[in-house]
Amino acid sequence: MSLTTQAAHAAAREAGTMTAAKTATADTLLAAILKSLDDDKAEDVVQINLQGKSEIGDYMVVASGRSTRQVSAMAEKLVDRLKAEFGVISKVEGKDIGDWVLIDTGDVIVHIFRPEVREFYQLEKMWQPATADAAKKAN
Repeated sequence: MSLTTQAAHAAAREAGTMTAAKTATADTLLAAILKSLDDDKAEDVVQINLQGKSEIGDYMVVASGRSTRQVSAMAEKLVDRLKAEFGVISKVEGKDIGDWVLIDTGDVIVHIFRPEVREFYQLEKMWQPATADAAKKAN
């Protein structure tokens, strides 16, 4: 975290506007996201380390919910928890529809899908390293 950001957090704490918020690193955000998804019964949670692979973030998390209602609820709770605990304002896309919700925290990108939509897009396969069998088939 930059000195400017640290100074802003210190000033906010002194003003009483961030008493419950903690400083969030990519690793602490990832841990909080994984815990929130686990608490809300997310299925098939996959975390992908993007460090050195992409500038979009340090980690990507892909998870499934059983229904549009569960997907939307998990996304809403996750955004609320990150805001309350860390003061992180996340950008959210797709929550109203609930087929695929994208949550961008800056350091961690979270995708929550309904299983059928996740299978169709196979997003995590794009970012995970190829297995030895897949590399042989490509040659």
